[in-house]
Amino acid sequence: MFLPQQVHHSHCLRDALPNIPLPFSLLCWNVYKKNREDGRFAAFVQSRQADLLLFQEANFKNGDACRVDGYSYDAAANISYKENNYGVLTASRAVAEETKAYLSKHRELFFATHKSLLISRYRLENGDRLLVVNVHAINFREDRAYVEEKSRILRFLENYDGALLIAGDFNAWSRSRSKKLLQTAKRLGMKRVPFGKSDPVKSVFGNHLDFIFYRKLKLLTHEVPDDGGISDHRPLLAKFDIL
Repeated sequence: MFLPQQVHHSHCLRDALPNIPLPFSLLCWNVYKKNREDGRFAAFVQSRQADLLLFQEANFKNGDACRVDGYSYDAAANISYKENNYGVLTASRAVAEETKAYLSKHRELFFATHKSLLISRYRLENGDRLLVVNVHAINFREDRAYVEEKSRILRFLENYDGALLIAGDFNAWSRSRSKKLLQTAKRLGMKRVPFGKSDPVKSVFGNHLDFIFYRKLKLLTHEVPDDGGISDHRPLLAKFDIL
């Protein structure tokens, strides 16, 4: 596995919407590299009709990633292997006004790979801006590295005070990591979509790995739909409106 020569990939539709409708829905999912391999994937995503898709461990090439009609996407690669790229991918029915891709400062111990982060800015139907942060957090490292990467997110966002979504696979598999993650969210003035312990969210040692955080938005609904075993993580679905 190698660091890709091209980190940021993008594909825009000619007939993409100028903005994200209100209310809007978000599907967040660690797809376990199945988005270009499993024929059930596109059917499942289409059935949910989400306005925003945030994938982690996505497999992509320019113009060939979602295998779902009607979405533009940006992606941040952290691994290149046998001509395939893997990383986080954010797709929408509207084209992002601006997107920035980042690689983690630290590398994971076993494979010496970085993790990727994608920050995208969209215009909402009412003219407001929405910042969307797609995260796949560093995993096989000590808590110090985990905290440093969370601190980087704070620095990236410290001058932004508008509507904000941060979602993804945070690898918060310990009580210590979960506590540090929630502290970071609190510093950003964010609420957590309240998936409970009884919800079938991917967990390790009783701690959820996947989260959706939001700010200056109103949460309408949330659920953990059954994907039929496409991935080793269950997708998270939430619907929002402006306050």
